[in-house]
Amino acid sequence: MSGATETRSSSATDAAGAETGRILVAGATGYVGRLLSLRLAASERPVRCLVRDRERARDLEQAGCELVEGNVLEPETLGPALDGVEVAYYLVHSMGRGAEDDDFVTRDRKGAEHFGSAAAAAGVGQIIYMGGLGLGDSKHLKSRHETAKQLERSGVPLTYFRAAAVIGGGSESFLTVMYLVKRLPAMVTPKWTTTKTQPIAIGCVLDFLARAPEIGAARGAEIEIGGPTVTTYGGMMDDLAGVMGKRKPLRISVPMLSPGLSARWIGLVTPVDADVAKPLIAGLTVETVVGDPEPMRMFGLSPRPLEQAMREALEEAHL
Repeated sequence: MSGATETRSSSATDAAGAETGRILVAGATGYVGRLLSLRLAASERPVRCLVRDRERARDLEQAGCELVEGNVLEPETLGPALDGVEVAYYLVHSMGRGAEDDDFVTRDRKGAEHFGSAAAAAGVGQIIYMGGLGLGDSKHLKSRHETAKQLERSGVPLTYFRAAAVIGGGSESFLTVMYLVKRLPAMVTPKWTTTKTQPIAIGCVLDFLARAPEIGAARGAEIEIGGPTVTTYGGMMDDLAGVMGKRKPLRISVPMLSPGLSARWIGLVTPVDADVAKPLIAGLTVETVVGDPEPMRMFGLSPRPLEQAMREALEEAHL
């Protein structure tokens, strides 16, 4: 799956070593982590995947990835996973499944602290992490930003990607919008539908992540990534309706609908888990637009148009 067109410049080929050593992907059974692991394995790079349960990663093993069981919350398991690793991707996020989910902030911080310390002890040359654009009042986005800071404190050079809404068949934010459009010809919409975002195709995200080890200037850099279109979540609904061959849904604005009530509503009308929807909705209230596009340009990539990204995501989701 490729989401961006290459337009290589001299900076894009200023590699810290196009042929990297062993790569570790932590969070390899998550949506982005799994796709990235498969992409890297297909390029015949030596890929090791840190997984909590190898049974959930048999497809990765069949694709040529080495599996190592471990948990970022159990620091004693990280040494063997990081042994001999040159580049480590950290794609571990807590999304709040279950009741006591204010604990996800603590889990994220501890996991990043353990991983950063173990990576430094193992002599890892680069950590690559992806969080989200914007902060606002979202505990979820703030926790991702703090995770980046914690990884940076390890002293290992960090490449910190900050992405807008990801358009992909396994992206919770995209699936939320897609199910609303699919199931409701008219809907009560909270204030977050007017929030600006710059959605990016999952294929483009993978292109940026996969290329990061090759670009020397990416080490120690914070890189904001987004697609070519700035829209709103309501605008995404309208655009997606067009791609799906449906009428634009009638939206009745109710600005006072809280994120908690909005999450319960989404849990009722879509298959998205309400416990996941709560921090997700809080994140949707925050504007996620690229503020500094210059670091993104050094990759020499041209992200896919929004309509094409949506068509590919629907195909991936088998819808």
